[in-house]
Amino acid sequence: MHTTVGIVGAGPAGLLLARLLHNAGIDSVVLERRDRAYVEQRQRAGMLEQATADALRAAGAGARMDREGMPHHGIELRFGRRAHRIDFPSLTGGRSVMVYAQTEVVKDLIALQLAHGGPLLFDAEVTSVEGADSDSPAIRYLHEGREQTLTCDYVIGCDGFHGVARHAIPASVRTVYERTYPYSWLGILAEAPPVYAELVYAHSERGFALASMRSATVSRLYLQVPNGTDPAHWSDGRIWDELDARFATDGDPGWKLERGPVTSKAVLPMRSHVVEPMRHGRVFLAGDAAHIVPPTGAKGLNLAAADVIVLARALALWRRTGSTRLLDAYSDTCLRRVWRAEHFSYFMTTTLHTDPAQSAFETRLQLSQLERVAASPHAAAELAENYTGLPLAH
Repeated sequence: MHTTVGIVGAGPAGLLLARLLHNAGIDSVVLERRDRAYVEQRQRAGMLEQATADALRAAGAGARMDREGMPHHGIELRFGRRAHRIDFPSLTGGRSVMVYAQTEVVKDLIALQLAHGGPLLFDAEVTSVEGADSDSPAIRYLHEGREQTLTCDYVIGCDGFHGVARHAIPASVRTVYERTYPYSWLGILAEAPPVYAELVYAHSERGFALASMRSATVSRLYLQVPNGTDPAHWSDGRIWDELDARFATDGDPGWKLERGPVTSKAVLPMRSHVVEPMRHGRVFLAGDAAHIVPPTGAKGLNLAAADVIVLARALALWRRTGSTRLLDAYSDTCLRRVWRAEHFSYFMTTTLHTDPAQSAFETRLQLSQLERVAASPHAAAELAENYTGLPLAH
């Protein structure tokens, strides 16, 4: 087969790109190594920036999100045993975020692609991406028991950190920047109403905690734990008790989470990772194939969406005029936003978590920073602007 754009990976980045290209009249083929059932059940965070939600609507994939998603107009910070709310609209000129699980975004985009888009092949394991420096790079993959080749005008790697596409950028021209954090998250899904109408981020002497949600009846909750923690060593009761302790405030000393059955439990390592450049020849990287952020800033899915929005605009210009101006600028354009998001995620992570090796002096610095956010509209606006998402570059 030959196609204009070959897309490796049917996560939110690859699927949104395919939809944007379809709407621009550009043909594509999406290759996904897993089966459809697996892809539609992968559990990931689902905090959508204003621009991401708007892009899904513009792509025709926003109807169910607007019916079932939960708009959020702020977050609550808990520190020093007190609570402070950050109001997004008043600090950002009206912007907000949407809680809508990535799993549901993927389901919506798959349904659209299968009904109205180009080929979407599941169980298609890509083994290599070749010829990045040529005019017709090739994707080699296994499908239905046979090795097949897809030649393309352009290849887009949306297959994540462990995918094949990122290796099409030679090591000789690739620079990797990374940081591993000295703690992880123990995350649970629980059949219990959310603790609060918005997300709650807690800094405490016992470590970080986050109260989030999947729906009006399902909570998503996280605890900071040491790296290498086995979730089996944490009983449900111990998890709930620790969450109560970390969220406690003096203003409401008797406050407790509403408990319910824990349906899943997993430990998530924390890291930052950036590959530069995000393009080599006719191969481009997007999403986790190019960058990873710790989840504290809710930026992973949104960075992936921003990458493919920039890329779709660049490919549309090339198709209309033959100009590669925006394609040539893709890596630099995206990396400016990537590094801003990396910095914000680093700020949220290091301000709210307790490093096992940190001193009392460093803890006081964290509390001072949180006090500044609570007391200063300017500091609060900086947090709110980054959280709801900075404008997409053109």
